[in-house]
Amino acid sequence: MTDYVIGVDIGTQSTKALLTDARGRIVAQCAKGYQPDTPRPLWAEQWPQVWLDAVADAIAGCVAKAKRTEREFAAERVRGICIGGLYGGSGIPVDDRMQPLHPCLIWMDRRATAEVDQVRATIDLDRLGEITGNGVDSYYGYTKMLWLRDHRPDVFAKTRAFLPPNAFVIHALSGEIAVDRSSAGNIGGVYDLRAGTWSREMLDALGIPASMMPQRLVASSDVVGRLTPPAAERLGLPAGTPIIAGGVDAAVATLAAGVTRPGQHVAMIGSSMCWGYITHEADARRGLVCMPHVFGGLNDLYVFGGASTAGAAVTWFRDQFCRDETQAAVTRGVDVHELLDSAARGIPPGAEGVLFLPYLMGERSPIWDGKASGAFVGLTLYHRREHLYRAVLEGVTFALRHNIDAGAAGAGTLHEDLIVVGGAAHSDLWMHIIADITGRRVLTIEQDVEAAMGAALLAAYGVGLIGDDDVRRGWVTLVPRAMPQRAAVDRYERAFASYKALYPALQATMHDLHEQRAAEHA
Repeated sequence: MTDYVIGVDIGTQSTKALLTDARGRIVAQCAKGYQPDTPRPLWAEQWPQVWLDAVADAIAGCVAKAKRTEREFAAERVRGICIGGLYGGSGIPVDDRMQPLHPCLIWMDRRATAEVDQVRATIDLDRLGEITGNGVDSYYGYTKMLWLRDHRPDVFAKTRAFLPPNAFVIHALSGEIAVDRSSAGNIGGVYDLRAGTWSREMLDALGIPASMMPQRLVASSDVVGRLTPPAAERLGLPAGTPIIAGGVDAAVATLAAGVTRPGQHVAMIGSSMCWGYITHEADARRGLVCMPHVFGGLNDLYVFGGASTAGAAVTWFRDQFCRDETQAAVTRGVDVHELLDSAARGIPPGAEGVLFLPYLMGERSPIWDGKASGAFVGLTLYHRREHLYRAVLEGVTFALRHNIDAGAAGAGTLHEDLIVVGGAAHSDLWMHIIADITGRRVLTIEQDVEAAMGAALLAAYGVGLIGDDDVRRGWVTLVPRAMPQRAAVDRYERAFASYKALYPALQATMHDLHEQRAAEHA
């Protein structure tokens, strides 16, 4: 009889579930879409019931499809479910009954700028970096917790625990409370990387009660609990099915790509961009994010840099400025991005002098500025929509190159190949732009899967269907997608230098405009 597992990735804009056999053969997939709430500029939040419903529907959808298409499939042969997902920022504040008290302030939310200033003024940042491997920014969950403390004191007073999105869903399905170490470390500021526990020293210094941090910390491959009868009925699976902890999507997607050793590196380009690598050394001075990896020992760390908006910047441009193309795509029955890529393909590298800063929700590494904003620079009457679209793709890729350059010194010897996963991998044009801007051969996953496959791999490992070597070999096939072209590489070097010069030149103006917006929404 064939054994099966289910991997789930709770994303910013959709949840994906993947049902595979114990060798990684995909049996069924299902996705459910949604959008985060953005009630004010630079705010981004989500009510957790949206995630829970999407997870339940996606898993149930996979089970139903497998019953129709897999002759040998039986729900009783599903040996485990692993649930990973987006970095949940603050986490979900829940009360004594584990009921949400407030929307989750997700990774994209940048409202905690005053709290960042407060931490910088009152905390020993060298000590914070030494303990946690991370710095201070409104990206990090601990500054968002401080915002809730300062601006929603009624919520903070009732908070029993802050739960990452995957931990909240796992509790809803199993009744068990646990936080995987990758999610704990990604909160920043409150997790001790060396000890593998919450840092009482930093919690006390920041004024966050230790009692609000769930005490059960687990590896991403640990079995946390089992499906309760009501949850099992909703999912179409047997009660008692094991649930595996999972982890933060960027690290899980990196595992899916077969990256388990130092030197390998992956760019995950979805709504945001995360470029990361595996290491045994944490150094907050490099300005990157550090957390425990989802596979390996306690010393295995996943270090990454990221852009706040990547695919989200493309979506924004498409929705705001490409309605004619969108309608044409509907009429012709094609993806609108195919039309946009086709038009932009005729524009030379560098978009004929147009640069785009993709700081549409502030920016993460390496500049760490929640008040940064997006910009098109170099526009003339000559330029057309396709110039701007290409500039958006190039701008996100310049942000990727910026992070690679910032992290390369701490990564040791990076492999010459760059693995790219996420929605960007659907675009041949974008893959060639990435190769030319980074100067590296670009590989992608042959199968149309990312973090959900990594979660399925962790599920199989967590319940003992596969071993360490199987995880290291992975379940996906990497295929070459693009090689750097010397002429384009040379043109992009000059454009990249101009890109890096723009933020310092515009920073003061960006901050002034941020303050004006804040005053209007006060």
